[in-house]
Amino acid sequence: MILASATGLGRQYTGDPIFTDLAFEIRAGERIGLVGPNGAGKTTLMRLLAGIDEPDMGRLTIRPGVRVSLLRQQPDFEPGQTLFEVARSGLASLLELQDELEEAAREMAEAEDDDDRDRASRRYADLQDRLEHQDAYAIEHRVEEVVTGLGFKPGEFHRPSGTFSGGQQSRLMLARLLLESPDLMLLDEPTNHLDVATVTWLEGYLSRQPTGMVIVSHDRYFLDATVTKIWELFQGHVASYPGNYSQYWKLREERAKVLERKAEKQQEQAAHLQKFIDKFSAGTRATQAKDKAKKLEKLMSEDIELMRDISGPPMGFEEVRRSGDIVVEAKDLSKSYDTPLFTRLNLQVQRGQCVGIMGPNGAGKSTLIKTLIGRVKPDEGEVKLGHKVTVGYYDQGLESLPADTPVLKAVWPDDDPSWLMQDVRDLLGKFGLSGDLALQTVGKLSGGEKGKAALARLAATGANLLVMDEPTNHLDIWSCDALERSVREFEGTVLVVSHDRYFLNQVADRLIVVDGGRARVVEGDYEVYRRMVDQESASKERAKGGRDGGAVADGSPPPKPAADGKAKKKKKYPFRKAGEIEREIAQVEAEMGELEHALGLSETWKDADLARRSQERYDELAGAIKALYEHWEEALEYNA
Repeated sequence: MILASATGLGRQYTGDPIFTDLAFEIRAGERIGLVGPNGAGKTTLMRLLAGIDEPDMGRLTIRPGVRVSLLRQQPDFEPGQTLFEVARSGLASLLELQDELEEAAREMAEAEDDDDRDRASRRYADLQDRLEHQDAYAIEHRVEEVVTGLGFKPGEFHRPSGTFSGGQQSRLMLARLLLESPDLMLLDEPTNHLDVATVTWLEGYLSRQPTGMVIVSHDRYFLDATVTKIWELFQGHVASYPGNYSQYWKLREERAKVLERKAEKQQEQAAHLQKFIDKFSAGTRATQAKDKAKKLEKLMSEDIELMRDISGPPMGFEEVRRSGDIVVEAKDLSKSYDTPLFTRLNLQVQRGQCVGIMGPNGAGKSTLIKTLIGRVKPDEGEVKLGHKVTVGYYDQGLESLPADTPVLKAVWPDDDPSWLMQDVRDLLGKFGLSGDLALQTVGKLSGGEKGKAALARLAATGANLLVMDEPTNHLDIWSCDALERSVREFEGTVLVVSHDRYFLNQVADRLIVVDGGRARVVEGDYEVYRRMVDQESASKERAKGGRDGGAVADGSPPPKPAADGKAKKKKKYPFRKAGEIEREIAQVEAEMGELEHALGLSETWKDADLARRSQERYDELAGAIKALYEHWEEALEYNA
């Protein structure tokens, strides 16, 4: 069922249109990831879908009866309402049905004749069926499941919503939307303010929902786990790709290569034809030259549109003064507030390392980095910075950028007469802030623009120890990529708090995981940590199994080893002649070549279903060809 569709859709404020001639369909159950650089119009499109704004061009149709809801960035509930009441209000339609059921029950009890009683009874039965169908008799449990999954504790359920922090209120808005469960759910950066455990829970929850979704997110792990289709919005146009984020990126790169090869082949053919025309345009072969000229004209009329290149700002941190080999050293470091945050932490950070800090919200990550750089005093132990270490700090709340200050002045290094206005403008340009943006006040910038301004200010400090607290919040995917590259190329040292797992995999040499009053040092990135946690969980399960009698999970006894202690090698594939397999390999490779050609055609990508089927078939054949080559090698071995 089509929930929403658009033809020729466009929106324009002042100057050039944000986008024009968008055409798409959103079907029930689809989970669409909307990606594109900052300023491409993602939020504008979400507001059009939500009915908050009206299009300036084209037509947007929402199927009658379809409920559409957008995740709001600002709280719109009464401060006196408790957390549980706000979340429960997402089920307002079910609560109204319950009120109607009670009213129908009263009508049955007060009916004065059989006809009135029958009408009330039929209404009661209909309402009861609807409530049972929507699982309305487990409302309290559903609310508890969602608010607990989003990181709230039972002791906070009846706390006034106005007493929570901004990040917690954003989570509460998300809880209300999840419980509302509209037919089309619009999620704009839903993972902001969520820790890794909560994002993981959200991935599982969304994947189980039958509703249609459009999701804007810079979290590439999250997009991989949740979406079934990607829309790329760029330069006023939208391109659709089947699959999750990784599949989209793979398809995009493959399609770009195919188009480049086609363009190169076209140019080679054109050069060959032109050479023939130049050589034989006059003389005995002039007729053939004219024929070649027609072929050349036809060839050049075929417009091969190369892939639009999307790139983030160059960013980059300049060369800095070399520090000592040991940048930060902590001994027996402990800190508590109401409860212990970390206890007896011993740590050495070497020059050139990037150390990622992760853990649940409220675990003490920000407190830890502030303690490591001397901004917060530890309760016990000591910490010291190394020789010639200078610290640059990017705070999560971006408080280093006063809202009423022009961007140019906010980024300008303090008390440094060597900087000129053009130097600051050039620096802002490197971080994607050019032209009039440099003269605007910070308060008028978008979240992504503020983040880039704060990164530019950090670069301007010339510090050799960069300390960043959630720097990828509000950045688009391509800006995250630019920041990752900048961190990897930086010659100094980096401490970074982040819940962005992809980002940590790209930049971190080590992790400090803060959780449950403990700071655990992990030598490696997020994937190393995840595998470590999985192995520890498996070890606990095996230990539990041993205590339960040594049986494996399915209740069967463990397998017996071979008599000689070695596993007997078995044939993996049934017998076939090597020549037969070679012929099948040739057939499969030919079909893959045809599909590769089709995936390079713009017509294929205008039909999302055809593109999806073509790519799925290509992936299926890619798996088959691998198995065929293995079978062929086995056939050669056994037939020898």
